[in-house]
Amino acid sequence: MLQDRYGNDLSTSSATARDAYIDGVDRFLAAQAGAEGAFEQAVAADPDFTLAHFGLARVRQAVGRGKDAAEAFSVVKDSAGAMTAREAGHFNAFSLLLSGDGPGAYKAIRSHLLNHPRDAMIAQTCMGVFGMIGFSGQPGREAEQLAFTTSLAPHYGEDWWFICQHGFSQVEAGQTKLAEANLERALALNPKNANAAHIRAHVYYEAGETQAGAAFMKDWIKDYNKGGALHCHISWHVALWAMEHGDIDQMWEVLDRDVAPGKAWGPALNIMTDMASLLYRAELAGVEVPKSRWTEVSRYAADVFPNPGIAFGDVHAALAHAMAGNMDALNRIQTDAKGPAADVVQTLAEAFGAIAAERWADATKHLTAVMASHERIGGSRAQRDLIEYALLGTLLKQGAADDAKRLLAMRRPEKVRAAAVKGL
Repeated sequence: MLQDRYGNDLSTSSATARDAYIDGVDRFLAAQAGAEGAFEQAVAADPDFTLAHFGLARVRQAVGRGKDAAEAFSVVKDSAGAMTAREAGHFNAFSLLLSGDGPGAYKAIRSHLLNHPRDAMIAQTCMGVFGMIGFSGQPGREAEQLAFTTSLAPHYGEDWWFICQHGFSQVEAGQTKLAEANLERALALNPKNANAAHIRAHVYYEAGETQAGAAFMKDWIKDYNKGGALHCHISWHVALWAMEHGDIDQMWEVLDRDVAPGKAWGPALNIMTDMASLLYRAELAGVEVPKSRWTEVSRYAADVFPNPGIAFGDVHAALAHAMAGNMDALNRIQTDAKGPAADVVQTLAEAFGAIAAERWADATKHLTAVMASHERIGGSRAQRDLIEYALLGTLLKQGAADDAKRLLAMRRPEKVRAAAVKGL
């Protein structure tokens, strides 16, 4: 029987379909362009190749194309009874995932991996800060992520994809040196792995090595296809470091070319959150941001995420709406926030509304209330610095510079630099 790169049996007799499927999986795991096309080739070579259809569904779902994902998934619904045990595990997990039952999907995935620990396309759903654990809305998710990857580590050995994902769990848990070693190994094994390059940028960020990080990322991204799923977000890192180094012209250049709506390619969630985050962090650093910029992001957020439901996205949408003066959209998030992190979303929406109205004491109160729990919204430590820096900004507006400096030194000691927030 034919097998994939991880030694899992495949229910196809077509070597062409097998090869295309393996290529699709590798492209998807490396966040490289062409994964969807590879899975389509696998389906064309063998229309009954169930896992190829699941691959199509997953790659479309991962970039926010829910309807297209459901279409690919529906092709195999009628053949559910003839599936292998591993295929049935995929079917069950994706059925729950596409229906919006996150907790149920997570339980099914953990159960599946007990019998198929090297099923990377299933394990991947729980990896990274945007995965099932990352977006669970639960406290302690960073520790859970590390426990999850640690439990799988014996099954993957020197696999370039797994090593980098384990490294991400480590860097988010504060194990920066261990993460650095893993990311260097992952990049040596597959230099084109965009996930590894991206996570390496987080290691540089957490260590406060901004010059080295900027040099690494500017060089690596030159050969990265803009159709890759992480191109927008990696460009965010480049623009952010340019801003922190005082190269504001480069910041705007990268933003307008590779991050802004209509220019960036990638998941809408990345485009919206990266844009809102960069604009506000620029304002905190003392860069003049035209209101038209905020209006653009607010309109985009209202268009692609009209209904609250993803905490990380809702927080950034609330920021964009507040800064653009779109109070109706902001109030809708405050009123309709849902999910396990809805309370954090609502508090942050109130905070951003207060910031936009220059009610600094109110903003400080709301931001302080979520300082111990904002990990629940999802995203990385680097991304959630937006919240911590916002609090520093409100303290500075009230003449409490010493309090701001003490807070930064306590929470992010590696990141004490005046460039991040003007006035520190």
